[in-house]
Amino acid sequence: MNRKLWCAGILALAMIVSAGCGQKPTTAPEKEQQETVAGEQQQPAAGGSEHEPGHDADVNKDNGNTTGEQGTKNNSSKGSGTTAPTKQEPAAKKEMIDVYYTDPQELELKKSQKEISYQDEVGKYAEAYKALQSSGKSELVPLWGKVELKKLEFKNGEITIDVHMPDEARLGAGGEQFALDALTQTMFQFDEVKSVELLVDGAKVESLMGHVDLEHPLTRH
Repeated sequence: MNRKLWCAGILALAMIVSAGCGQKPTTAPEKEQQETVAGEQQQPAAGGSEHEPGHDADVNKDNGNTTGEQGTKNNSSKGSGTTAPTKQEPAAKKEMIDVYYTDPQELELKKSQKEISYQDEVGKYAEAYKALQSSGKSELVPLWGKVELKKLEFKNGEITIDVHMPDEARLGAGGEQFALDALTQTMFQFDEVKSVELLVDGAKVESLMGHVDLEHPLTRH
């Protein structure tokens, strides 16, 4: 009887041990399954985190393009704002003036009228001198046609004229006097001109062409 009970206890113990051993394999797969499920759940999250930087890069790229376009527009507007205005020259003035020449025989002075165009006083006197160099008429002979104008200035009522005298520009005694008279009468028609200082190659000379004394300056009589 006791032996039967002892055998039954051993059998029961063996069944308990075998039952416990049979439950452990089932427990481990459940744990591995949970870890696998957790891993599968984490992969989309990881994939999503990998996708987000790419999305951010696209957004940054778009923002960069937008910023570049705005910067270009700002630079364009800034550049247009700093453009210097174009300076306009004053409108030219026109005036009819008296100009003096001589006849082909150099017997007397001949007055004629010519229209000149200028922008300031110095320009007016320079144009008046140019008018002395050409008449446009065969019966009116210019006395200053071959005398080269180097410089002309105007200050305090005095015109300073610096000329160069080529040999072919020199006239006889009568022609030299007519030339000085033609110059002074043409310039003195302007009320603001009080005197004319005539220089040859920058120097005060005793005579323009070697026949008539030259005053420094020439004044109204």
